[in-house]
Amino acid sequence: MELSLQHKTALVCGSSQGIGKAIAIELAMLGASCILLSRNLTTLQQTVKELPSPYGQIHACHAVDFKDVEALKELAAEITKDHTIDILINNTGGPSAGPIETANPLAFQEAFSQHLVCNHVLAQAVIPAMKQNGWGRIINVISTSVRIPLDNLGVSNSIRAAVASWSKTMSNELAVHGITVNSLLPGFISTARLEAVAENFAARANMDKAAMQDQMRSSVPAKRFGSPAEIAAVAAFVASPAASYLNGICIPVDGGRTGSI
Repeated sequence: MELSLQHKTALVCGSSQGIGKAIAIELAMLGASCILLSRNLTTLQQTVKELPSPYGQIHACHAVDFKDVEALKELAAEITKDHTIDILINNTGGPSAGPIETANPLAFQEAFSQHLVCNHVLAQAVIPAMKQNGWGRIINVISTSVRIPLDNLGVSNSIRAAVASWSKTMSNELAVHGITVNSLLPGFISTARLEAVAENFAARANMDKAAMQDQMRSSVPAKRFGSPAEIAAVAAFVASPAASYLNGICIPVDGGRTGSI
């Protein structure tokens, strides 16, 4: 099975911590040169130092805030002028928790821009070179709410579903060019995001945070939270040559929690 990513370059979003960082590490281990994007330059620079380079790869990073779409467009143009991006990992922190009925309408606009619009900006920047090479991977990190909406995550549920539909549509259009577009659906993964969600859930239920986390774990057949590395392992396979006929799907990585086939 061909898993090597030697001579490939990956653009990895949200890669200063959590799932994005874990994916960057895994791709680098397989030989990819990684370009990291996130808001915090100091943290990004430290992450670059931590990335393995088993084949002498050179890694890089750029700080950008996905709230500024024009800045992202300019950066994407700059990156693709100097680098051919073979793998794009779209990964952005989710909107704040809360019921949909009380959500500020502007929260939907902001989340739509930070997720779908920014994903699209980056995809448009990297697709021309992928088409020219007849090979490419676009992987979107979304949420299991694409399958079953999660309670108290109204804005997130709505926007994540839009990204999944965008991804599927893009996969149909790009497959003929040797480009695959797939989505990963993380369940309860031990990240700062999960900590914030657990805290919000606990406050709404008037529960202790630790008790809420125990309750969340009990809802997973595996009876534990996943690790970012477990998401990264799936991302690495989907990015590899071995996954060339895997296209247009959403892959739950959730310990079996999602209650659908």
